Amino acid sequence: MSSRVRVIALCDYLTRVFYKIAHQMGADVKAAGGWHDSKGGDIKIDAPVQQILERSSFAIRNKFLEVRFTISLPAQGRTILGQWASQILVDTLPEIVINSMFYNKLNSVELQEHIFCFEDQEYLRSQLKQANLCAFVLNGAVLPRQNGASDLPLKGSRVVSFQSPHDMLCSFVVPNRGKVIGMGIPIGVTLIIGGGFHGKSTLLRALEMGVYSHVPGDGREFVVCDRSAVKIRAEDGRPTSNVDISGFIGTLPYGQRTDSFSTGDASGSTSMAANIVEALEVGSTTLLIDEDTSATNFLIRDELMAKLVPAEKEPIIPLVTQVRSLFSDFGVSTIIVIGGCGDYVPVSDTVIAMDSYIPCNLTARAHQVANEFKPSLLTSLAPQTTEPTTSPTPRPTLPQAIKFKGFTPRCVLPGGLFTAGKTHPLGLRKIAWHDQTIDLQCTSQLIDESQTHAITLLMCCLAHKLLHPPSQSQSQSQPQSSSSSSGITQQTPLPLRQALESLEEQMNKQGLDSIALYEFNKEGVETSGHFNPIGDLARPRVFELTCAINRLRTLSTIPVKSKI
Repeated sequence: MSSRVRVIALCDYLTRVFYKIAHQMGADVKAAGGWHDSKGGDIKIDAPVQQILERSSFAIRNKFLEVRFTISLPAQGRTILGQWASQILVDTLPEIVINSMFYNKLNSVELQEHIFCFEDQEYLRSQLKQANLCAFVLNGAVLPRQNGASDLPLKGSRVVSFQSPHDMLCSFVVPNRGKVIGMGIPIGVTLIIGGGFHGKSTLLRALEMGVYSHVPGDGREFVVCDRSAVKIRAEDGRPTSNVDISGFIGTLPYGQRTDSFSTGDASGSTSMAANIVEALEVGSTTLLIDEDTSATNFLIRDELMAKLVPAEKEPIIPLVTQVRSLFSDFGVSTIIVIGGCGDYVPVSDTVIAMDSYIPCNLTARAHQVANEFKPSLLTSLAPQTTEPTTSPTPRPTLPQAIKFKGFTPRCVLPGGLFTAGKTHPLGLRKIAWHDQTIDLQCTSQLIDESQTHAITLLMCCLAHKLLHPPSQSQSQSQPQSSSSSSGITQQTPLPLRQALESLEEQMNKQGLDSIALYEFNKEGVETSGHFNPIGDLARPRVFELTCAINRLRTLSTIPVKSKI
């Protein structure tokens, strides 16, 4: 693996040590009081999570180690408390630095384990595609968390460690740990079934977090998923801007088109359709879906409802009729937790049944039952397939499928991201963007507030790229003023995926510091700012960045000419 992978792990580890020592010393406790009381005095660094992320809290450059943290100088009213400040700067801070940044003070075994664990997980994730897998779960992994508000592993005698079904076992050899054995989930359509409270959603949640690498001891080390996996759910009320959902939703009442669908209040079904298309638009090849958080009418339509509501009156084309086409024609796998939608069994490649938190491969039995069972009206629309299957029982032979028609990608217009107001994160799942709030409550793969901060800056950076042609932004100097009174230059719109790929390339080459250079001034004209090291940035995936952009209610897009 590259040295860059090890640098990310090292900086993450040092951040954790600095945070831990400051916390143990009580240096991160802020004195609070009224105007006339003493307050401040805390030393803070970016708080770590269970995942190892590329962060800006530590930087290694030119053989120097740079740490970025904040100190709230103690004060009373408008007066700095000098003796207290001196104690922080002369005594407390040097002790934290010595114990967190000098190698002879670090736990070398723990440091090596942290780096090797991250390197092995990144390597394992890179091998999934070659093995025709979209996910891997290590034998012995601990998937359940302590509670719904904690990401720490559940502990105690009742914890059931993960054990793969024998016929789904696979192994990899990673650089440092050597051989790892666990359950491989093949590409294609995978169902996770089972009774209530038997671990279906717990497994899916672990796969959802498998796009990140975890710290040693988390329990989900070596639970890895396709890097591009995106959790899809219903999201009533979200906005959309010219999204081509016509592959899932036909013409709406009063002739409203869905090949360029815009709304400020999407329904459950239209929001799921938009979420899928937006994920595919920026390159996702694995969709993760839980029946519990989905719109039922988007997943299936049973025979009785099909008879009550004629096809010409129903614009929704259920996912069950196209999930195979998504894989066979577009290479997009789907992992879906199912408890009541049996129509998905005949169109599945793999069926994993959870029984008291233990998985078993029920593919052959599921297909046998489906062969014996009379298919519903919608299931009969599923594809007739000649694809090979590992199951001794062939998938039920079904008539012609509905082929997913694809979608038209979009270009982002400069005016859609333009703002003359302040932009800043509001915790983990909200962003203040001038006079509106971007709601990311349903973006479950966003895990760190520092990622949200980075997303805010990336959107400003993207606005800069859209507002100024490349020839005007080659350097970090003050860009030329726009001829437009609004500050928006006229130029060829940039396809969304291309724009985001340029940001990814920028971060790969220049790091997170490169995104903290742009802001909007009071007159509403975008200007380049001066470099100011920011210590609370964590790199987000392009998919969470896309979620924020697509939930901007002023977003302005146009379709490109070619359809995917």
